[in-house]
Amino acid sequence: MRNFPITRRELLKAGVTSATAMAVPSFAVAQGADPSASSPPVVEKVSLLVNGKAQTLQLDTRTSLLDALREHLHLTGTKKGCDHGQCGACTVIVNGRRINACLTLAVMHEGSRITTIEGLGTPDNLHPLQAAFVKHDGYQCGYCTPGQICSAVAMLEEIKDGVPSHVSSNLTARPQATQDEIRERMSGNICRCGAYSNIVEAITEVAGRVG
Repeated sequence: MRNFPITRRELLKAGVTSATAMAVPSFAVAQGADPSASSPPVVEKVSLLVNGKAQTLQLDTRTSLLDALREHLHLTGTKKGCDHGQCGACTVIVNGRRINACLTLAVMHEGSRITTIEGLGTPDNLHPLQAAFVKHDGYQCGYCTPGQICSAVAMLEEIKDGVPSHVSSNLTARPQATQDEIRERMSGNICRCGAYSNIVEAITEVAGRVG
């Protein structure tokens, strides 16, 4: 009977043999996969009311609302930032609520009312928040601005409707558009320029008019 320890050379050989045995089956499966055998995309008709205009699209069911707006309706004001729901650049208003368009499928919004930055105002007739962002230099590079403004529009409606936030001191009273409330409610919209104080000033000015 062998009573001495295994040598280093034997240990290495055993490890290589074991790893090879594990890798070969998965490699064989990968080699045997036939890319042409994958199923074709499923396409469905989707009807949306975008910025007050009825739109009917034929979409791959995997198409995000963001891609439907940008690539199919050419509403490129809504920006694709992180594409993971972390930066808020793609914020739009759906049935009165702000959502990250990159995190939802277009087919989930059949018949929904959708407002993008293009539906809020025009260069000749700016929405009050658009005008305030210009006045307070809240836009700076401008990339996050469409999402910031859409989010702010819906956020002011939340306050008007009495919806509390995590910083509301009284959950039963109508919240006030304080700087703490605005910062908390806008925290899902990231500004890479760091223009947060300007953005808060712009929203505060408009909140004072609509409050």
